[in-house]
Amino acid sequence: MTTNGEISALLEKARELDQVRKELDDTFMEINKLHKKISCSPEMVEKSVDAVLNKLRSLYAQAKDLSENEVSISSALANMLDGLTQSGGPVATRKKSEVNETKKKRKADTELSRFSAAPSIRTQLEQAASLKGEQVAARVTPDNAEKDEWFIVKVTHFDRDSKEFEVLDEEPGDDEETMQKKYRLPMSRILPFPKKNDPSNAPEFSQGQQVLAVYPGTTALYKATVVNSHRKKKSDDYVLEFDDDEEDGSLPQRNVPFYKVVPLPEGHRQ
Repeated sequence: MTTNGEISALLEKARELDQVRKELDDTFMEINKLHKKISCSPEMVEKSVDAVLNKLRSLYAQAKDLSENEVSISSALANMLDGLTQSGGPVATRKKSEVNETKKKRKADTELSRFSAAPSIRTQLEQAASLKGEQVAARVTPDNAEKDEWFIVKVTHFDRDSKEFEVLDEEPGDDEETMQKKYRLPMSRILPFPKKNDPSNAPEFSQGQQVLAVYPGTTALYKATVVNSHRKKKSDDYVLEFDDDEEDGSLPQRNVPFYKVVPLPEGHRQ
Protein backbone atom coordinates (compact mmCIF):
# COMPACT_ATOMS: atom_id res chain seq x y z
CA MET A 1 0.00 0.00 0.00
CA THR A 2 1.29 3.43 -0.96
CA THR A 3 2.09 5.73 1.99
CA ASN A 4 1.84 9.50 2.21
CA GLY A 5 5.61 9.63 2.67
CA GLU A 6 6.20 7.84 -0.62
CA ILE A 7 3.82 10.17 -2.44
CA SER A 8 5.53 13.20 -0.90
CA ALA A 9 8.96 11.90 -1.98
CA LEU A 10 7.66 11.36 -5.50
CA LEU A 11 6.25 14.89 -5.70
CA GLU A 12 9.46 16.37 -4.32
CA LYS A 13 11.50 14.53 -6.96
CA ALA A 14 9.10 15.77 -9.66
CA ARG A 15 9.56 19.37 -8.46
CA GLU A 16 13.31 18.83 -8.60
CA LEU A 17 12.98 17.66 -12.21
CA ASP A 18 10.90 20.72 -13.12
CA GLN A 19 13.57 23.00 -11.65
CA VAL A 20 16.36 21.31 -13.60
CA ARG A 21 14.36 21.57 -16.80
CA LYS A 22 13.73 25.27 -16.20
CA GLU A 23 17.46 25.86 -15.70
CA LEU A 24 18.18 23.83 -18.83
CA ASP A 25 15.69 25.84 -20.89
CA ASP A 26 17.22 29.09 -19.58
CA THR A 27 20.69 27.86 -20.53
CA PHE A 28 19.63 26.97 -24.07
CA MET A 29 18.00 30.38 -24.37
CA GLU A 30 21.31 32.01 -23.46
CA ILE A 31 23.14 29.79 -25.96
CA ASN A 32 20.72 30.74 -28.73
CA LYS A 33 21.06 34.44 -27.89
CA LEU A 34 24.83 34.16 -28.17
CA HIS A 35 24.56 32.24 -31.45
CA LYS A 36 22.33 35.00 -32.83
CA LYS A 37 24.77 37.68 -31.70
CA ILE A 38 27.65 35.89 -33.44
CA SER A 39 25.59 35.50 -36.61
CA CYS A 40 24.24 39.04 -36.73
CA SER A 41 27.25 41.01 -35.47
CA PRO A 42 30.47 39.11 -36.33
CA GLU A 43 32.45 42.36 -36.36
CA MET A 44 31.53 42.99 -32.70
CA VAL A 45 32.39 39.44 -31.71
CA GLU A 46 35.84 39.70 -33.31
CA LYS A 47 36.76 42.41 -30.80
CA SER A 48 36.27 40.02 -27.89
CA VAL A 49 36.41 36.60 -29.56
CA ASP A 50 38.14 34.87 -26.61
CA ALA A 51 35.52 36.07 -24.13
CA VAL A 52 32.67 35.06 -26.43
CA LEU A 53 34.09 31.59 -27.05
CA ASN A 54 34.79 31.05 -23.34
CA LYS A 55 31.22 32.10 -22.51
CA LEU A 56 29.82 29.73 -25.15
CA ARG A 57 32.00 26.88 -23.90
CA SER A 58 30.84 27.51 -20.33
CA LEU A 59 27.18 27.48 -21.39
CA TYR A 60 27.57 24.21 -23.26
CA ALA A 61 29.30 22.63 -20.26
CA GLN A 62 26.45 23.84 -18.04
CA ALA A 63 23.86 22.43 -20.46
CA LYS A 64 25.67 19.09 -20.49
CA ASP A 65 25.69 18.89 -16.68
CA LEU A 66 22.02 19.84 -16.45
CA SER A 67 21.07 17.29 -19.12
CA GLU A 68 22.89 14.53 -17.26
CA ASN A 69 21.19 15.61 -14.04
CA GLU A 70 17.81 15.52 -15.79
CA VAL A 71 18.42 11.95 -16.96
CA SER A 72 19.45 10.92 -13.44
CA ILE A 73 16.33 12.45 -11.86
CA SER A 74 14.07 10.98 -14.55
CA SER A 75 15.54 7.53 -13.93
CA ALA A 76 14.97 7.93 -10.19
CA LEU A 77 11.36 8.94 -10.83
CA ALA A 78 10.85 5.91 -13.07
CA ASN A 79 12.19 3.63 -10.33
CA MET A 80 9.96 5.28 -7.72
CA LEU A 81 6.91 4.83 -9.96
CA ASP A 82 7.81 1.17 -10.47
CA GLY A 83 7.98 0.70 -6.71
CA LEU A 84 4.66 2.43 -6.12
CA THR A 85 2.82 0.42 -8.77
CA GLN A 86 4.28 -3.07 -8.35
CA SER A 87 0.81 -4.47 -7.78
CA GLY A 88 -0.52 -2.90 -10.95
CA GLY A 89 1.63 -4.21 -13.76
CA PRO A 90 -0.01 -2.44 -16.68
CA VAL A 91 -0.02 0.88 -14.83
CA ALA A 92 3.64 0.57 -13.95
CA THR A 93 4.51 -0.22 -17.54
CA ARG A 94 2.54 2.76 -18.78
CA LYS A 95 4.16 5.17 -16.28
CA LYS A 96 7.64 3.99 -17.14
CA SER A 97 6.87 4.36 -20.84
CA GLU A 98 5.68 7.92 -20.29
CA VAL A 99 8.91 8.84 -18.49
CA ASN A 100 10.99 7.27 -21.27
CA GLU A 101 9.05 9.17 -23.91
CA THR A 102 9.64 12.38 -21.98
CA LYS A 103 13.37 11.69 -21.92
CA LYS A 104 13.40 10.98 -25.67
CA LYS A 105 11.50 14.19 -26.39
CA ARG A 106 13.88 16.20 -24.22
CA LYS A 107 16.88 14.73 -26.05
CA ALA A 108 15.34 15.58 -29.43
CA ASP A 109 14.55 19.13 -28.28
CA THR A 110 18.16 19.47 -27.09
CA GLU A 111 19.40 18.56 -30.56
CA LEU A 112 16.97 21.10 -31.98
CA SER A 113 18.20 23.93 -29.77
CA ARG A 114 21.81 23.33 -30.80
CA PHE A 115 20.97 23.26 -34.50
CA SER A 116 19.97 26.88 -34.87
CA ALA A 117 19.39 30.18 -33.14
CA ALA A 118 15.92 30.43 -34.69
CA PRO A 119 13.32 32.10 -32.44
CA SER A 120 10.80 29.26 -32.37
CA ILE A 121 10.57 25.51 -32.71
CA ARG A 122 8.28 25.87 -35.71
CA THR A 123 10.81 28.12 -37.44
CA GLN A 124 13.62 25.67 -36.72
CA LEU A 125 11.60 22.76 -38.11
CA GLU A 126 10.77 24.73 -41.23
CA GLN A 127 14.42 25.63 -41.63
CA ALA A 128 15.43 21.98 -41.35
CA ALA A 129 12.68 20.81 -43.73
CA SER A 130 13.75 23.42 -46.29
CA LEU A 131 17.12 21.66 -46.61
CA LYS A 132 15.54 18.79 -48.56
CA GLY A 133 17.47 18.37 -51.81
CA GLU A 134 20.34 20.53 -50.51
CA GLN A 135 23.92 19.50 -49.89
CA VAL A 136 25.00 19.86 -46.25
CA ALA A 137 27.94 18.91 -44.05
CA ALA A 138 27.24 15.77 -42.01
CA ARG A 139 29.15 13.93 -39.29
CA VAL A 140 28.64 10.29 -40.21
CA THR A 141 30.66 8.81 -37.35
CA PRO A 142 29.00 7.87 -34.02
CA ASP A 143 29.57 9.76 -30.77
CA ASN A 144 31.98 7.10 -29.45
CA ALA A 145 34.25 7.17 -32.52
CA GLU A 146 37.93 8.05 -32.05
CA LYS A 147 37.63 10.94 -34.50
CA ASP A 148 34.88 12.82 -36.30
CA GLU A 149 34.43 12.35 -40.03
CA TRP A 150 32.45 14.98 -41.94
CA PHE A 151 31.31 14.63 -45.55
CA ILE A 152 29.14 16.45 -48.05
CA VAL A 153 25.78 14.66 -48.25
CA LYS A 154 22.43 15.37 -49.83
CA VAL A 155 19.32 15.72 -47.65
CA THR A 156 16.57 13.41 -48.91
CA HIS A 157 14.08 13.79 -46.04
CA PHE A 158 13.56 15.44 -42.65
CA ASP A 159 11.40 13.68 -40.05
CA ARG A 160 9.67 16.36 -37.96
CA ASP A 161 8.61 13.89 -35.26
CA SER A 162 12.04 12.40 -34.53
CA LYS A 163 13.85 15.57 -35.68
CA GLU A 164 16.24 13.46 -37.76
CA PHE A 165 17.59 13.85 -41.28
CA GLU A 166 17.77 11.15 -43.91
CA VAL A 167 20.80 11.87 -46.09
CA LEU A 168 22.63 10.31 -49.02
CA ASP A 169 26.38 10.21 -49.52
CA GLU A 170 26.45 10.59 -53.29
CA GLU A 171 30.18 9.93 -53.58
CA PRO A 172 30.86 6.22 -54.35
CA GLY A 173 33.57 4.39 -52.44
CA ASP A 174 36.94 3.23 -53.78
CA ASP A 175 35.32 -0.02 -54.81
CA GLU A 176 33.35 0.54 -58.03
CA GLU A 177 30.68 -1.80 -56.75
CA THR A 178 30.20 0.18 -53.55
CA MET A 179 26.70 1.61 -53.36
CA GLN A 180 25.94 5.14 -52.28
CA LYS A 181 25.51 5.20 -48.51
CA LYS A 182 22.40 6.40 -46.71
CA TYR A 183 22.37 7.73 -43.17
CA ARG A 184 19.75 8.78 -40.61
CA LEU A 185 21.28 11.51 -38.47
CA PRO A 186 20.14 13.82 -35.63
CA MET A 187 20.19 17.56 -36.14
CA SER A 188 23.36 17.96 -34.07
CA ARG A 189 25.32 16.12 -36.77
CA ILE A 190 24.17 18.33 -39.65
CA LEU A 191 25.62 21.73 -40.59
CA PRO A 192 24.01 23.70 -43.45
CA PHE A 193 26.36 25.39 -45.90
CA PRO A 194 25.99 29.10 -46.74
CA LYS A 195 23.81 29.64 -49.82
CA LYS A 196 25.94 29.82 -52.97
CA ASN A 197 23.61 32.38 -54.51
CA ASP A 198 23.51 34.56 -51.37
CA PRO A 199 27.12 35.31 -50.34
CA SER A 200 26.03 38.21 -48.13
CA ASN A 201 24.87 35.70 -45.50
CA ALA A 202 28.19 33.84 -45.39
CA PRO A 203 29.92 34.25 -42.00
CA GLU A 204 33.06 36.37 -41.71
CA PHE A 205 35.72 34.42 -39.84
CA SER A 206 38.58 36.23 -38.09
CA GLN A 207 42.24 35.59 -38.84
CA GLY A 208 43.49 32.58 -36.90
CA GLN A 209 39.96 31.24 -36.31
CA GLN A 210 39.47 27.52 -36.83
CA VAL A 211 36.75 26.32 -39.18
CA LEU A 212 35.52 23.16 -40.88
CA ALA A 213 36.01 23.25 -44.64
CA VAL A 214 35.79 21.03 -47.72
CA TYR A 215 39.30 20.06 -48.79
CA PRO A 216 39.78 21.05 -52.46
CA GLY A 217 39.04 18.24 -54.89
CA THR A 218 37.22 16.09 -52.30
CA THR A 219 33.83 15.79 -50.57
CA ALA A 220 35.37 15.56 -47.09
CA LEU A 221 35.60 18.35 -44.51
CA TYR A 222 38.62 18.92 -42.28
CA LYS A 223 39.69 21.39 -39.63
CA ALA A 224 41.46 24.44 -41.04
CA THR A 225 42.71 27.84 -39.89
CA VAL A 226 41.70 31.11 -41.53
CA VAL A 227 44.74 32.90 -42.99
CA ASN A 228 43.05 36.02 -44.35
CA SER A 229 40.24 37.43 -42.21
CA HIS A 230 38.87 39.82 -44.84
CA ARG A 231 37.73 38.80 -48.30
CA LYS A 232 37.80 41.50 -50.97
CA LYS A 233 34.25 40.60 -51.98
CA LYS A 234 31.56 38.63 -50.21
CA SER A 235 31.78 36.05 -52.99
CA ASP A 236 35.56 35.59 -52.67
CA ASP A 237 37.13 32.38 -51.45
CA TYR A 238 38.51 31.92 -47.97
CA VAL A 239 42.27 31.43 -47.70
CA LEU A 240 42.83 28.49 -45.35
CA GLU A 241 45.57 26.27 -43.95
CA PHE A 242 44.36 22.73 -43.31
CA ASP A 243 45.66 20.75 -40.34
CA ASP A 244 47.96 17.83 -41.23
CA ASP A 245 48.38 19.21 -44.76
CA GLU A 246 52.11 19.80 -44.50
CA GLU A 247 54.19 20.07 -47.67
CA ASP A 248 57.97 20.61 -47.56
CA GLY A 249 57.83 21.55 -43.89
CA SER A 250 55.04 24.11 -44.13
CA LEU A 251 51.26 24.29 -44.53
CA PRO A 252 50.17 25.42 -48.01
CA GLN A 253 47.51 28.11 -48.23
CA ARG A 254 44.45 26.87 -50.12
CA ASN A 255 41.49 28.76 -51.50
CA VAL A 256 38.09 27.36 -50.53
CA PRO A 257 34.74 28.81 -51.74
CA PHE A 258 32.76 30.58 -49.01
CA TYR A 259 29.84 28.15 -49.49
CA LYS A 260 32.02 25.19 -48.49
CA VAL A 261 33.14 26.54 -45.10
CA VAL A 262 31.24 26.25 -41.79
CA PRO A 263 32.06 27.04 -38.13
CA LEU A 264 34.10 24.39 -36.33
CA PRO A 265 31.72 22.28 -34.19
CA GLU A 266 32.22 22.29 -30.42
CA GLY A 267 34.41 19.38 -29.31
CA HIS A 268 35.51 18.44 -32.84
CA ARG A 269 37.89 15.45 -32.88
CA GLN A 270 40.34 14.98 -35.73
